Amino acid sequence: MTSRADLDTLSPQEVAARLSGSPEERAALIRQGAEAGVAEAQAVWAQMLLDQGDAKAAFSWFNQAAAQGHLMALNMVGRCYDLGWGVPVDKVRAAECFRIAAERGLDWGMYNYATALTLGEGVAEDKPAALQWFERAAAMGNAKAINYVGSFHEDGWVVPRDMAKAASCYASAAQGGDFRGAFNHARMLAEAGDLDAARHWLSRCAETATPAFLAKARAWLRGSRWPELETALP
Repeated sequence: MTSRADLDTLSPQEVAARLSGSPEERAALIRQGAEAGVAEAQAVWAQMLLDQGDAKAAFSWFNQAAAQGHLMALNMVGRCYDLGWGVPVDKVRAAECFRIAAERGLDWGMYNYATALTLGEGVAEDKPAALQWFERAAAMGNAKAINYVGSFHEDGWVVPRDMAKAASCYASAAQGGDFRGAFNHARMLAEAGDLDAARHWLSRCAETATPAFLAKARAWLRGSRWPELETALP
């Protein structure tokens, strides 16, 4: 097994060369780093295992990285508890992981903790606190949080209903790459009569949206005043 000391002897050029090699070479280097105790490597290796479908092993590696203070790994431990990836669903533990990551400054922890507070999952529902956390994550450029802030203003949760503010948030979230933001931006554009721009953002939404979200989006469009826009979604 490669030790931490062995890895420390590699020059930046040698590391770069191995990372620029084949997928197998990159994976081998990351695994070596994880086994040698490098928190960042453990977090990356865990994500690779999760992407490959080995959620149980991923959960173990996320925990090891989180124990060293790796905030994204801690957030991912929360995601595992939240969604049952490699471990039974436990919304309370999920919310606690998100809270700690949020309080330590991770935007994704803020977003996930705010979502838990909004829905009352694993923690008492508290929409005013949720909005504060969404706004903090949004200020750091988190596109999903920006979209959620828009939802608060559109629905009049905690704050007075403000469609102009909602539309601005949705536009920013869409430009930041959030597929829900892209869909909401398209809705606002359709309301304003700009169907061509709405089609563009619906197409952008479809590039990264989940199948479940696309199904809901199609159903919404079919029941809207612009059913013809459904053709923008594959």
